[in-house]
Amino acid sequence: MKSTIEPVEGNKVKLSVVVEEAELEPSIDRAWKQISREVKIPGFRAGKVPRKVLEQRIEKGYARSEALRDAIPQFYVEALRAHEVDVIDQPSIDITGGEEAGDIEFDATVEIRPEISIEGYHGLEVTVPSPHPSDDDIADQIDRLRASYGEMNTVERPAAAGDYATIDLTGTRDGEEVSGLVVESYTYEIGSGAIVPEFDEELRGIKTGETITFTAPHPDPTEDEPVSYEVTIKELKERVLPEVTDEWVAEATEFETIVAFRDDIIDRLTKVRRTQASMAVQSGIGDKLAELVTDDVPEPLAGGEMRARLEDMVRRLSQQGITLEQYLQVTGTDAQAFTQDLRETAVQSCKVDLALRAIARAENLEPSEEDLDEEFAKMSAQLDMDVETIRERITDNDQMLAVKADLGNRAALRWLTDSVAIVDANGMPVPRDQLDLTPEDDDEAFELADHDHDGHDDDHDHDGHDHDHAH
Repeated sequence: MKSTIEPVEGNKVKLSVVVEEAELEPSIDRAWKQISREVKIPGFRAGKVPRKVLEQRIEKGYARSEALRDAIPQFYVEALRAHEVDVIDQPSIDITGGEEAGDIEFDATVEIRPEISIEGYHGLEVTVPSPHPSDDDIADQIDRLRASYGEMNTVERPAAAGDYATIDLTGTRDGEEVSGLVVESYTYEIGSGAIVPEFDEELRGIKTGETITFTAPHPDPTEDEPVSYEVTIKELKERVLPEVTDEWVAEATEFETIVAFRDDIIDRLTKVRRTQASMAVQSGIGDKLAELVTDDVPEPLAGGEMRARLEDMVRRLSQQGITLEQYLQVTGTDAQAFTQDLRETAVQSCKVDLALRAIARAENLEPSEEDLDEEFAKMSAQLDMDVETIRERITDNDQMLAVKADLGNRAALRWLTDSVAIVDANGMPVPRDQLDLTPEDDDEAFELADHDHDGHDDDHDHDGHDHDHAH
């Protein structure tokens, strides 16, 4: 088989392939064997009819056409491998010669992943939350523990945020009670927003024994009509928190002093803030990269990413015994808005991927053979499978380009992480030694665009369908 490649209009290439007739013979022989299983000829069992007998009774062109139908996709794949073409859509194939006899010639036109160039990625700056907890953060943690030891005292003053009111509630529409909105002696925390925001606003300033009426939305956002609420405060209580002393700390915690307790809170919060800030570096880089990509994302690429994300979400929901329709209903998500959000996220993801590939090329970060060997060795250790078997599976599944792209993307991310300026919300530099910025080589840190899948979903096999690596 011989093949050539040339760019054509748009983001496409045309592969021109010539296959010698002898190379088609195995496929023709298989076609005759299949025909022998399908036809009934007196004196022969199904599948045992000799080819010569079949050729006398059936037009030879039929077997050749069947052979071409099955063989051309394989020859097309071989041509893709020979030229290392990274396709993102199904091909349009035109047989230009050899349909009836002789060497087979065909052209395959297919859209490929674009190779873009981006500017401005040097000197990027990302803003992250401070890796250090604030005094308010520390106080909130202490108050949470204090709340569990608090006492409820009845008060006679007007209701305020944080108070607990025992109420009788009746919700009506046109004089008819609304199901789920009629309750007696219900304890409600004012300011919690547990019903609707207007509820908290109306209760503030009301005293025990008073009744108010007001109109506000239904708590269910899918309900369009407003509700007339009547609320009576039967009792009002406030939570009195214990004073923070060494004695209280010793009683309520494993620590003996306020200082030791506070130091432990600072240590735990610092770990959380450090993780949050580190993750924000990666997401911030992704956002910045997407902004630098001015090229339009090809529809097959965006559509493939959308399908991959949707399939992944459906799979995850299915594991929880939930359908997508149920999820949308429970969360009150409009199907059209969900689809639009899914598309925007997919396009963002594709832009980040294209940008990382561009940086890997521009900065000579694309993987070497040694890098590939090291990656396969890691897979071997993880899967308890020898390296050559892994390499063969990846090659047979036409995923070598995807593996190389993943390694290049990881290298580009590391390069960017080392070079970007990192600042907090006040514009002050955040020292790198206060963050965890060294992603593991086998993790998914390079998935910067909020991916929920394995990072290879953009990579299609050569008939346009998605598939996985050896692992």
